[in-house]
Amino acid sequence: MVCEASLPRHIAIIMDGNGRWAQQRQLPRFSGHKAGVDSCHRIVKACAERGIEVLSIFAFSSENWKRPSSEVNDLMGLFLLALERYIEDLHQKNVKLRFIGDREQLNPSLQQGIQAAEALTQENTGLTLVIATNYGGRWDIIQAAKSMATAVQAGELCVEDINETLFEQHLITQDLPAPDLLIRTSGMTRISNFYLWQLSYTELYFTDVLWPDFTEQSLDEAIASYQQRDRRFGGFLEQEEE
Repeated sequence: MVCEASLPRHIAIIMDGNGRWAQQRQLPRFSGHKAGVDSCHRIVKACAERGIEVLSIFAFSSENWKRPSSEVNDLMGLFLLALERYIEDLHQKNVKLRFIGDREQLNPSLQQGIQAAEALTQENTGLTLVIATNYGGRWDIIQAAKSMATAVQAGELCVEDINETLFEQHLITQDLPAPDLLIRTSGMTRISNFYLWQLSYTELYFTDVLWPDFTEQSLDEAIASYQQRDRRFGGFLEQEEE
């Protein structure tokens, strides 16, 4: 178990490697995605047990529509199945679910499942689980810009008043702390259009472990690495000591 001192408030995870995990075992890609869902449930519980306030997972990016339609359909069905399978357990563990992203492209059944999960857990006070579905960092920034432009046109906002703080209030994550730690599995070392604005001072952790093999010990290793970092937010160590 990691030391409770200096725990990250908000962990974000890019869950990568499901397809390669399946390929290594000569299984269909869908089997890898199913194993990835089980891993996700395990890590959500681990974060809740460790006192993490917010966990964001990148479940389906706005670019994932480029995948074969059969795989996209399988993923959408798996999302709904996972909600039905795990929602009651997460609710009992006081986890609050929140979905971010453009829901209009999702099928009606999944939209209904999302709404039901959010309604069931909205009063929970434990871990907030943010599931990014049909989300992209560029989309988030564009929708924030459109929101502010609309406010300017309506005379509710002056252009001169726009600053970073105001801009953040129009992002879809406006009421969440910025991620302290980003974890990406499977050896990839990029952020793939996830939380482009929010990750400006996030500590990045990359691991070769494929997502279905990512365990509680893997999580603890990532947190321990985070706890060894000097977070300066643009300053320098002497300033912090002063």
